[in-house]
Amino acid sequence: MGLLQNGEWVDKWYDTKSSNGEFERQDSAFRNWVTETGEAGPSGNSGFKAESGRYHLYVSLACPWAHRTLIFRVLKSLTEHIDVTVVDYLMLENGWTLDDPLYQKSFLYELYLKSKPEYEGRVTVPVLWDKKTQQIVSNESAEIIRMMNSAFNRLTGNTEDFYPEALRGEIDELNALIYKTINNGVYASGFATDQAVYERHVKKLFESLDLLETRLGQQRYLVGEQITEADWRLFTTLIRFDSVYVGHFKCNLRSIESYPNLSAYLRELYQVEGVAETVDFEHIKGHYYESHRMINPTAIVPAGPMLDFSSPHGRG
Repeated sequence: MGLLQNGEWVDKWYDTKSSNGEFERQDSAFRNWVTETGEAGPSGNSGFKAESGRYHLYVSLACPWAHRTLIFRVLKSLTEHIDVTVVDYLMLENGWTLDDPLYQKSFLYELYLKSKPEYEGRVTVPVLWDKKTQQIVSNESAEIIRMMNSAFNRLTGNTEDFYPEALRGEIDELNALIYKTINNGVYASGFATDQAVYERHVKKLFESLDLLETRLGQQRYLVGEQITEADWRLFTTLIRFDSVYVGHFKCNLRSIESYPNLSAYLRELYQVEGVAETVDFEHIKGHYYESHRMINPTAIVPAGPMLDFSSPHGRG
């Protein structure tokens, strides 16, 4: 990790740490919205109309937050309308590196400065870039997938809705729990520098996984019988769990494979058309084990575990 200060890149992985051993994730800084006609969204400025070829997505295949946007790009038929650049999985002293097709930049932080020369703060993926105005629209994954869910419907003809109005209250409630204790909970556990802090977050993490295991024993998906945004937000953590979080982040009370319902559910989501192609374990394992030298100073990437998510999921 790292951040920009006074126009300079600072190699500082612990910028999200507090003095009490807690991992504290900073809020995203760019919060504009692409909308169907270009009107302003819930935050930010107007002027970002849904248009084919106008927007470019910068992602890491290793990052669960960026992974959400790749999934929605596939599910919402946006692959022909929004281009993608994948950064290198190894993130060291210069942050995310890339071979930028738009401006020939080498580092992601250079794009942040191109968009906003006075920007100071963390440099993260995903980044939704507007080629027309040459600026960052958003670097908040939760909001980018909401844009993808509806803003481009008229353009693509794909009206599938992963955030249906009738279910929004329940989806939002689940999202809040999953984000705090699972999506961010694995990081809060793995980056903790105090034993009590680590144990508190691991306990909450597995309490939530136990709760979802029970829930999925009673219904097919998190919110009843249809796949929603909540499922995809959980999926990107679950798919990384046994390969990375169990060992690297010490989230090892149980594996996802040991949960009958969660493991079958994970396989079912993985087998949704187009989703498997968004999963790259070479990038996932390489990034975590080679980039986080404060946790894994030898940068050795473990050979296992051997997992097959293409096998039958066993859900009727």
